[in-house]
Amino acid sequence: MTGFSNSIPPEASYVRIEPGQFAGGTVSLPGSKSLTNRALLISSLIPGESTLMNALDCDDSRCLSEALKALGVQIESEAGGPRCASRDALTFTVRGDLDGYPNKKGTFSLGNAGTATRFLTAVLTISGGDYVVDGNERMRQRPINQLVQALRDLGAEISSPTGCPPVTIGSRVLEGGRVNMAGNTSSQFISAVLMVAPMAQKDIEVRLVGEVLSAPYLDLTLRTMQDFGVRVDIHDDESDGQLVYHIDSRKWYKSRDYFVEGDASTASYFFAAAALTGTTVRVEGVGKVSRQGDLRFADVLAEMGCHVKKDVDSITVSGPEEMLRGLSNNCSDMPDIVPTLAVVAAFARGRTRLYGVPHLRYKESDRIASVASELRKLGVDVRELDDGLEINGPESPDSFSMQGARIDSWGDHRIAMALSLAGLLVPGVEIGDPQVVTKSFPGYFREMGGLGGGSTFFSAEGAELAVEGDGS
Repeated sequence: MTGFSNSIPPEASYVRIEPGQFAGGTVSLPGSKSLTNRALLISSLIPGESTLMNALDCDDSRCLSEALKALGVQIESEAGGPRCASRDALTFTVRGDLDGYPNKKGTFSLGNAGTATRFLTAVLTISGGDYVVDGNERMRQRPINQLVQALRDLGAEISSPTGCPPVTIGSRVLEGGRVNMAGNTSSQFISAVLMVAPMAQKDIEVRLVGEVLSAPYLDLTLRTMQDFGVRVDIHDDESDGQLVYHIDSRKWYKSRDYFVEGDASTASYFFAAAALTGTTVRVEGVGKVSRQGDLRFADVLAEMGCHVKKDVDSITVSGPEEMLRGLSNNCSDMPDIVPTLAVVAAFARGRTRLYGVPHLRYKESDRIASVASELRKLGVDVRELDDGLEINGPESPDSFSMQGARIDSWGDHRIAMALSLAGLLVPGVEIGDPQVVTKSFPGYFREMGGLGGGSTFFSAEGAELAVEGDGS
């Protein structure tokens, strides 16, 4: 696979953010990580050829595509290609197979790629082989039992003794039927079952129990399935009004050319940079017609005092002339935005309460604990909640008292990128393990630098490192 355009020296131990230089401007986004992974998985199940344009080239999409290739799926990729908007974008050509994967044995270690792990676990239950899905130390702490149980209830031969990876899948293929799944668990579990359901032996009905968290991610799954030719029928259970998804096993996916729209989670860092620095940033690649839930972050910034303009294929955010305002916000539909919003809240007047995201404890890091820990290093008054965070910002510009610190990334790309935003205003902010951003956005520091958000990389010994091959 062609290497992604990474602007981080491989020996970098930490990066220092240069404050006071961010000027704003325009940035074009690579494709959505969520949509890239969904399109890769679905297209691997189709006997024809599909072309995925503007797909995201990052660690997570690499993990999934390499696993699928090891299963015998024909996947080719090239940097750039038709309609690619960013140096971190790829064009994938995928040729799958309707009858499961050619290779019927394999062990797959997917690091800490949660989406790839959940999606691959589900799809292997329709292949008729013997497989093991595993991950790194952190992934082995992230629950997967609810997905395993749902697949077992639908007739799959699957087990996970610890309730976390590794997961063992046997040769008995997914039969189908009805299954209950908790709505307040990871949406990736539900999405995984929905996407493989058309390949089961008989129809599948998935009944969601309780409140549904991260509902926009389920909408993305349903939209992607429909884009590839499978419509999911949705109705309310007559007994209690819970949502029920019905998937017909006789309707299969169809190959196609598919454009992956820009990543709304990635857009959030540039929106936040504009909000913090009082500048204007125009993000191209997503707009007002997108269904990605993380774009609601722009609306939240408007509540905090920013000016937001939404067009069909772009969103522009301008920071306020006065201080940002704190607020209370249920983030259950945009959990990945919480670290970024928490950093913005640290600069906003008054108290901000972010809630509705208890499942953040089981991401790449415990994001409630990790965000709180790293904000405290900067001098922020922050309190952990069972389901979120409470941040007390300054009451006036004169009471602003944040200081620089070395930030621990916790092995989590979103912690590294979100906390780096504080360095746009605060001198001395350093981010440890900057390579972690390659999980979802290899060009993060390069693109921020293009808007004036400079950064300098250092080795573990403190030697300044040159950035090569940037091309800017």
